[in-house]
Amino acid sequence: MRDASLVVIASRLPINDAAASEGVFEWRRSPGGLGEALHPVLINTPTTWIGWAGKAGPTTSLPDVDGVRLVLIELSEEDVRDHYEGFANSTLWPLYHDAIEPAVHHRRWWEAYQRVNQRYADHAARVAAHGAVVWVQDYHLQLVPMMLRAQRPDLRIGFFLHVPFPPPELFMQLPRRAELLRGMLGADLIGFQRIQAVHNFHQLVAKVLGATVDENGVEIDGRVVSTGAFPVSIDTAEMEALASSEEVVQKAAQLRADLGGPQRVILSVDRLDYTKGIEHRLKAYRELLVDGRLKAAETMLVQVAIPSRERVEQYRLLRDRVESEVGRINGDFGRVGVAAVHYLSQVFDRTELAALYRAADVMAVTPLRDGMNLVAKEYVAARVDGCGALVLSEFAGAAAELTQAYLVNPHDVEALKDTLIQALQADPTEPNPQMLAMREHLRHHDIQAWAWSYLTALEAACAAR
Repeated sequence: MRDASLVVIASRLPINDAAASEGVFEWRRSPGGLGEALHPVLINTPTTWIGWAGKAGPTTSLPDVDGVRLVLIELSEEDVRDHYEGFANSTLWPLYHDAIEPAVHHRRWWEAYQRVNQRYADHAARVAAHGAVVWVQDYHLQLVPMMLRAQRPDLRIGFFLHVPFPPPELFMQLPRRAELLRGMLGADLIGFQRIQAVHNFHQLVAKVLGATVDENGVEIDGRVVSTGAFPVSIDTAEMEALASSEEVVQKAAQLRADLGGPQRVILSVDRLDYTKGIEHRLKAYRELLVDGRLKAAETMLVQVAIPSRERVEQYRLLRDRVESEVGRINGDFGRVGVAAVHYLSQVFDRTELAALYRAADVMAVTPLRDGMNLVAKEYVAARVDGCGALVLSEFAGAAAELTQAYLVNPHDVEALKDTLIQALQADPTEPNPQMLAMREHLRHHDIQAWAWSYLTALEAACAAR
């Protein structure tokens, strides 16, 4: 199967939006994103990627990027509003992340979700070679597997969910729960990040659809659909090589100097999303300063918040709250020329990110809920010196693998404060066994191992059908 042609179907194309607007097309590699995860796999495989470019309007032809053929899906303003911003990110996303924000339901959003999913399926049916492997990605496109199977039963179809799959009591709130489950069941293999998500899915298809389930999959309507947990990872070797480069080493040293020479630097890199726990983290940091357990002259928080879904109301409000709290902390605890929190709302390239990872004594990755969180893995891979401390949320998928991290419940602000202090007390100049153990794990569980594991399981599932 690894020699067969591959079609990836994802909500977005993996190209840099800003560069594309200038006629220069290059791979978009944002921290922890889908393009970042799949890039090293796809450049070695004959691949077509079907997706949206991120802006409403007519489609144009695109050149190959890194050897990957790009097929552009056109979305109107209505499609973007009702499918992407509406059903995908205002209905499904909140429910899949433990309803941290209330899910919103509108019938026209569901109609748009069906319409856009059909458009993706139709494009894939036209471009996929006979017997090709089609890999459908994530919650935006849960109806595509069944829609595609109806048109092209010759295809080998996989579906992978990058976000958490919720417990039954949350998923059951969805008015169209049966249709969503049946859409996923069009695949030969459904992959999740964690085994608990597999269990949640099994419970739901048994309850809602009356399907027969066992530990390996689902039997329904005379078909057997395999299921499994496949924790996504990163290109560990690439990050290690980048972090070891002279350019990154020099940039990291310059960053420490630019920050004013605090004894300790805490770093967080997140999309600006309410699931990432940014407000809880800022609250914990502020209280540590108020309590005198940290001093702004000795410790600094660098918060990178990458803009996200800026047209969705919850995200605009979140940005306002975060920026207001950062201003309050700096007003109370900063001093002339030195901020207590360095807040950066921008996208960083790979070299700059690696330098930030090398410069940070503590990496705080504390989402309230996350499918995996590849930033945590990137930090570990970048610490080629074996130093540094990772504070990691118990509710990130990465916590199941990086068990040597300082694990914490981010909802418990007192526990978060204590854990940050514990991590800061580690010697930042000496390699530590916890970091070395996590680095060893990532060397054996990198992105190539993830893709091989998933595609091998998909091959077995197709052979058995």
